[in-house]
Amino acid sequence: MFEILIAAPASGSGKTAVTCALLAALSKRGLFPCAFKCGPDYIDPMFHRTVLGVESHNLDLFLCEKDRLQTLYTRFRTGHQAVVCEGVMGFYDGVGMTDRASAWEIASLLKLPVLLVVRPKGVSLTLAAQIKGLCQFRPDSRIAGIFLNDCSPMLFASLAPMLERETGLPVVGYLPHMEEAAFESRHLGLYTAGEIDGLQQRIEVLACKLEETTDMGRLLALFSRDTGITDTSISPVKPVVRIGIAQDEAFCFTYAESLSALTDAGAELIPFSPMRDTALPENLGGLYLPGGYPELYARELSENTALRQQICKAVTDGLPTVAECGGFLYLGQQLEDSQGVNYPMAGVLPGTAQRQQRLVRFGYTTLTARQDSLLFEKGEQIPVHEFHYWDSTHNGEDFEAIKPVTGKSWTCGFAGPSLYAAFPHLYLGGNTRLAERFVKAAAVYAARCSAREDKKEE
Repeated sequence: MFEILIAAPASGSGKTAVTCALLAALSKRGLFPCAFKCGPDYIDPMFHRTVLGVESHNLDLFLCEKDRLQTLYTRFRTGHQAVVCEGVMGFYDGVGMTDRASAWEIASLLKLPVLLVVRPKGVSLTLAAQIKGLCQFRPDSRIAGIFLNDCSPMLFASLAPMLERETGLPVVGYLPHMEEAAFESRHLGLYTAGEIDGLQQRIEVLACKLEETTDMGRLLALFSRDTGITDTSISPVKPVVRIGIAQDEAFCFTYAESLSALTDAGAELIPFSPMRDTALPENLGGLYLPGGYPELYARELSENTALRQQICKAVTDGLPTVAECGGFLYLGQQLEDSQGVNYPMAGVLPGTAQRQQRLVRFGYTTLTARQDSLLFEKGEQIPVHEFHYWDSTHNGEDFEAIKPVTGKSWTCGFAGPSLYAAFPHLYLGGNTRLAERFVKAAAVYAARCSAREDKKEE
């Protein structure tokens, strides 16, 4: 089994470009690779999926307990001959100023060998000192090799032997400066894979260059091992209820593990577009409105009046609904777009969403439920994540949120017998009881609706 975690000293080192190029190269070799992303990132897995045509999965040790993360990793690597995990931020960067939930902690837990990607700009021998420092910072760094990104052939010829001599690590290859590797960013990180013209072709160019400039035989030998892990597969569960899930350009932030948790619990997920569909799918027992970029499509969402009104009525009438971040904004009264224009939204919740000049309540948080509700029991705590530049004039008061390092706290969210609506993103893959409660409530609702319809026909 080929297994590798691609890490770097800092963000901006080119991990995503190298990861995608390697995934494409492994696919060409018939190794049927799968991908993982460390941390709560939605966008990088979209790039992985573009390369592979299969799901990429998140690995997050704040949102998920260690045993559960190992189970998810084993489950989703089953059936593949190669695994490529992309790290997050700098190698040791975790929650606050700690290594908790860092790429290093994940590599240590899963016993993954690490390929360190570095950009050798304005440095020569000092680069060896920096790499040795990374290797020695923890007793077992897991670093097994070096890859030079954005490096000229001439510089590679000089640096590689020096780095191998000074660090004792193999330098397996490099990528030169390439326009194809420059992926544009916006306020929430990279543009999504679907927004980048010719992305597949760009990645194929990167993969071809990687094959030329990397000792693939050495790389494959270095990162291939007998894992001793028994692969597992989960038998499909017969669906008991249909749950509509918003999926389009405006609502594209979903964890693959959350969707798996819902289907494992008995949900049949029915995608629809709040931008284009004029009605909800039929016979739904529940509604899932995930995050995304609704602020970029506020006009299109607003102009779809029929669906907005139907969703307002359905949620108000008790359709079990989970709405996170962008979905939460959609349920509000109005949404300001990126040009400063306000548009009517579904109108279920109070509050107008407005753009801020900086990230709002960014990062990991723990929620404590202040009452029983659709997903939570009073006093129950759950780890969550926030990342948004928009805020609402009414954020709700049904949860207490607290930062894990600073202890800063505030109230947020709307929760009731049939509703979770708040900025924090839930990770259902790490907390399957939430998925089970959602599906159970949806099934009860659907059965009640079916009974009413049967009575009408009598």
